[in-house]
Amino acid sequence: MGKLLFKNKYSVRKTNGTLYIAPKYTYEDLISEFIKVRKTTLDLFNPLELEDAVIQSDIFGSPPNWHLAHVSWFFQKVLEKHGKRLVPLSSDKRSFHEVDKNITNRKCNRHKVNLEYLNSYYQKFGNILPKSERGKFPRPTVRQTLQYRLFIEKNIISFLNEKRRNERTKEASSTINELKYDIILGNQHEMQHQELMIYDFQHYFHRFRDPGDNYSPLKVSKRNQRRITDMRRDKQAIIRQNHNAEKMVQIPGGIFEVGFNNKGLFCYDNELPEHKVYLEPYKLDVTPVTNGDYIKFIEAGGYNNFKYWLADGWDLVQEHDWEAPLYWEPIINDPRGEGIGDNDHFSSKWVKKDFRGLKDINKNEPVVNVSYYEADAYARWAGKRLPTEAEWEKAASWNDNLGRKTLYPWGDESPTPKFANLLESNIWGPSKVGSLPEGASYYGCYSMIGDVWEWTSSEYILYPGFKPKFSEYTDKWAINQKVLRGGCFATPSNQIRNSYRNYFKPHERIPFSGFRCAMDI
Repeated sequence: MGKLLFKNKYSVRKTNGTLYIAPKYTYEDLISEFIKVRKTTLDLFNPLELEDAVIQSDIFGSPPNWHLAHVSWFFQKVLEKHGKRLVPLSSDKRSFHEVDKNITNRKCNRHKVNLEYLNSYYQKFGNILPKSERGKFPRPTVRQTLQYRLFIEKNIISFLNEKRRNERTKEASSTINELKYDIILGNQHEMQHQELMIYDFQHYFHRFRDPGDNYSPLKVSKRNQRRITDMRRDKQAIIRQNHNAEKMVQIPGGIFEVGFNNKGLFCYDNELPEHKVYLEPYKLDVTPVTNGDYIKFIEAGGYNNFKYWLADGWDLVQEHDWEAPLYWEPIINDPRGEGIGDNDHFSSKWVKKDFRGLKDINKNEPVVNVSYYEADAYARWAGKRLPTEAEWEKAASWNDNLGRKTLYPWGDESPTPKFANLLESNIWGPSKVGSLPEGASYYGCYSMIGDVWEWTSSEYILYPGFKPKFSEYTDKWAINQKVLRGGCFATPSNQIRNSYRNYFKPHERIPFSGFRCAMDI
């Protein structure tokens, strides 16, 4: 087989010059990850009051209780696909199948939970409640949702244990691999909804003027609590960050293979197949565009000059009176009496309420909650452009010293807080640009994983030779959307990698999205 390169859950060897990864994802691994993912979801949900759990604050998002119930419904569909007969909890003989609409007797239906509102967009599973209506039908109730989660968890774990005990039978390997893929997909799907819930928390709690009326995470990093003090003290770090923010790196052109190439590891089907593209040489910003950079665009009249804007974007600016990123509020006299003044670190002209409270805008953090139109307008104003997703991926993944792509900008080691600001960092906001030097890519680009999703100029299309692994998941959305790369501070670490392709409509601002610029050479 050749020389062993490294070990983790996967044995990685080179055979005939090709990187091959033999999967070693056991049923125990699947159960362990499933339990961990489910706990994280509840940790995010638990700080909510009951009243907060059933509100849909915007048609972009969903009520937190719906997220909680929907991800269990998805696992139920996986179980049904693989022939699992659902077994009620031993302590509660309730059934969690669909309510029988032909039975009007309340007694007959009182022990059944209504799941008909939980289908998000899968035509193959029947009726779909329009997304904009989810907040109008708070069913299942919160109590029922929590019971339903326990029911599904019991059935998933018992099913996987049963498969583990029978692992040596003659069941076709293709069936086993498909089951494992679907369980991993269910875990990944729930991680996506963890991030979506956090978008919803930010949007919902921002409406309350009281700074203390806010979402309070169970886990908050001490690094978050010290962020303002450290910012004021570490002047040399700020000088370094400002220097990096003004820099661009040159990246050579040529043929580059875009997409996921680590066989045996999980990826979404829209990351496949890996295929060749040709890139011209280009320059890319070392860091994402900062709040300080973006304030210059605002103060230069960027929101008042049509020449920087695509037509649809300019229409939105006029219609909705956009004048700054979402959640920013202008302030002249600080009613809190806490303003620290406009200086190199903070702006006293703009404030924002986020998970860290009501604060002056930190000029050294990446700008976030901007639409594609705003990112594109800034790039035009700056005399630059947005990178394509292939340009972004090369800058993040290619390593000349190794002569190959890596899973993450820093290499193949799994993400930790020393490399990237992701959900497990518990910072609950973007970190200062350049503050995680160990996470830099081979080309010297910072924060390509974590902090903020980065808009690219690429339309979301399916790669040549695409084959769906789970229909209606990634395939039917390939129209009128832009690709984003890199993850954000709310993205679970097991969810992200260099080849991961996110996609949103160009007007959307609720995702934690920012950008970096590119330039032709």
